[in-house]
Amino acid sequence: MSGDGAAMIEVHIHTQLGRFTLDAQFSAGPGVTALYGPSGAGKTTIVQAVAGLIRPDAGRIVLGGEVLFDAAAGVNLPPARRRVGYVFQNARLFPHMTVLQNLRYGGRQGEDVVIGLLGLAPLLARRPGGLSGGERQRVAIGRALMSGPRLLLMDEPLASLDPARKADILPYLEALRDQSLPIIYVSHAMVEVARMADTLVIVQDGRIALSGPVADVLCDPAAVPLIGPLDSGAVLVGRIGRHDATDGLTDIVLAAGRLILPGVLGPAGRAIRLRVAAQDIVLSRHLPQDISALNILAVTVRALTPDLGGGMAVQLDWGPDRLLARITQRSADAMGLVPGLAIWALVKATAMAPG
Repeated sequence: MSGDGAAMIEVHIHTQLGRFTLDAQFSAGPGVTALYGPSGAGKTTIVQAVAGLIRPDAGRIVLGGEVLFDAAAGVNLPPARRRVGYVFQNARLFPHMTVLQNLRYGGRQGEDVVIGLLGLAPLLARRPGGLSGGERQRVAIGRALMSGPRLLLMDEPLASLDPARKADILPYLEALRDQSLPIIYVSHAMVEVARMADTLVIVQDGRIALSGPVADVLCDPAAVPLIGPLDSGAVLVGRIGRHDATDGLTDIVLAAGRLILPGVLGPAGRAIRLRVAAQDIVLSRHLPQDISALNILAVTVRALTPDLGGGMAVQLDWGPDRLLARITQRSADAMGLVPGLAIWALVKATAMAPG
């Protein structure tokens, strides 16, 4: 498996497809960059342009300092010379080949590492017809990796899977995320984006509506109308602390304090991502007493922004981390919320989930 941790991709493309206009510009570094947005927003068109499967009308695409496409200069490298791996929504495996033969069709770079990373050893002698949907996608990912790409494009890789199969494959994708290979990950499922992405690019009607580090974008009030109030919220990164076997709760250690979650979430010291939905945070001017919520956080109001649903998006600072709460305008007025005000944020332990 190849990859350059310092690789950087720069995309600035414009193209007309019938009545649809795509005008997108963003840059991405190491890690996972998620292109998020509704169907028809232009996400797949962007990755097809990066892969060289379509030629934009104008613009420029640069990967690791090499120009893949430059309309003005007449540069348009063919797909085979771009060293870009592509994983489609459907695995597109050769049915007459074994898993090992499908893998080797892409190449043999890092074969043992890829097979181990994706847990493919028990499947090597089988044919695609005898695999589950999640297993087929793992083979498709392995085939792309064994081609030795500088960049991996994943276009809705879990969209065709049911929830159980998605849960099976996500740990493998997380293991892949921790490698040095840059990934552009297309999805319209915020659960996947929050769990996988380092950078989030929101695509809306053929344009980039918002982009930046995933934690910053998801806590930006401007993202609420783009992704919806149910998916808005925070992504926090902490470490697993003590697990209390008597009540089944686990401490998660973050820079500003601890959060309590149910269940055994992994070995102590391991890094973990958490999603805290904006709708699951309750705010208080005074320290609450005798309540069921186990997570009571001392926070500071950073900003207040009305949203399109008649509510108020409240940005909160919790040490160096940022949270987003969504409350009614009436509650914001009654509490006298203003930037800089020290208040309390309440989050039920059962409301949070590993990212």
